[in-house]
Amino acid sequence: MPSDPHHPAPRDGRPLVAITLGDPAGIGPEIVVKALADPGVYRELRPLVIGDRRTVERARALVPGAPAVRVITRPAEGAYTPGTLDLVDLANVPADLALGQVQAAAGRAAYQFIERAVAWALAGQVDAVATAPIHKEALRAAGVPHIGHTEIFAELTGSPDPLTMFEVAGIRIFFLTRHVSLRQALDLVRKDRIVATARAALEHLRNLGIAEPRLAVAALNPHAGDGGLLGREEMDEIAPAVQVLQQEGHQVVGPVPADSVFHLARQGAFDAVLSLYHDQGHIAAKSMDFEGTVSVTLGLPFIRTSVDHGTAFDIAGTGKASAASMKRAILAAGRLAAGRPGAGRAGTGHRAAGGRPVAGLEEAGPRAARPADTRPGAGSSPADEPAPAERGA
Repeated sequence: MPSDPHHPAPRDGRPLVAITLGDPAGIGPEIVVKALADPGVYRELRPLVIGDRRTVERARALVPGAPAVRVITRPAEGAYTPGTLDLVDLANVPADLALGQVQAAAGRAAYQFIERAVAWALAGQVDAVATAPIHKEALRAAGVPHIGHTEIFAELTGSPDPLTMFEVAGIRIFFLTRHVSLRQALDLVRKDRIVATARAALEHLRNLGIAEPRLAVAALNPHAGDGGLLGREEMDEIAPAVQVLQQEGHQVVGPVPADSVFHLARQGAFDAVLSLYHDQGHIAAKSMDFEGTVSVTLGLPFIRTSVDHGTAFDIAGTGKASAASMKRAILAAGRLAAGRPGAGRAGTGHRAAGGRPVAGLEEAGPRAARPADTRPGAGSSPADEPAPAERGA
């Protein structure tokens, strides 16, 4: 398919980013199509959508100026030019799938999109993965045992210690705990865990080009515990962890009261904040820039980024969903992947650095248990992940 004459062919050497559609009953397909309607995305990277053609066509009907769909079977076949949405069609979404509802078929399809993306990333055929939101209840209905995207990627890649990082408003937020209850999170605020997580965060910051990163560890209790009057976690766990890190020569401070640490970071006092639990960091990020927060999973063999919002079942199929976060996640995946060895060679017939063969690649990703849908191009089995039903959860 010829490229749009109004948009010259992009430069060579662009990273190849696999984009998964997310839960097909949510806003994922719509925001992916909207993001790729922007020719500027193609100047920075080669976007490859992994999904279902019927689902993409339904989303295209909601998007004025949507790119035309070009179905391919492998990354090397893509055109990756403005006006063209290169799609690997797993043909795994039922024609009668309802929008805005929890369905096992949607959870199964969402997991299969992820499996294929991971398989190609491990094989060096794509440089990075950007994910649209999925729904944990739909995945559980499909038989998936995992609680979140991060846990799925960890298992499929054999990565024992993935680390979530948010990029928002010029700062970075790391998380000591992820998808556990608040009660469980409190029990996980321990010195050794804080030290290990902070070390990993500092290493990743250096890898991102910050030579001497400054990290603040958030407090847990009001007023950082007020000397033990409002809780002893700061005295017994957090401060001792910070002391260990300082003795190792790291620029780490804390515990810093949670009601001010993110403001101070945004003012330039710190490069990053270690949040102790899910909502501590999420509330801060979404308050600073709801649509501009990008989630990055570090500690994998490749870069993975995602939006920081849910499937928004309440507006699925209405055309009202904003693609701002999805576009930022896609661009962040390309930007972060571009700095890695071998970037831009994926999908060219040359194995990217770190890539390795994956058995059964064309059929599905690792651990593929056949679903009931056996149409050509269908993916593999179910698995679970986090994507709340309410917008922005």
